[in-house]
Amino acid sequence: MEIKVLGPGCAKCKTTYNVVEKVIKENNVNATLVKIDDIMEIMNYNIMSTPAIIIDGEIKIKGRTPSEKEVKELLGL
Repeated sequence: MEIKVLGPGCAKCKTTYNVVEKVIKENNVNATLVKIDDIMEIMNYNIMSTPAIIIDGEIKIKGRTPSEKEVKELLGL
């Protein structure tokens, strides 16, 4: 599984990355977590509001920070 967190580095983007990273570690999820902060690369995904989470190429969340519970649900935990 590949999880991408898109965001230029604002507080919400950092929080989103940390929430996803925590859920992955605590639940031993076999996933690759990537942080994308380049604005041009973010625009390639047609994301206009960050943070955003993409799981296996599918946009799951954009424009807000998810809770740990929500991330677990997205990962099927």
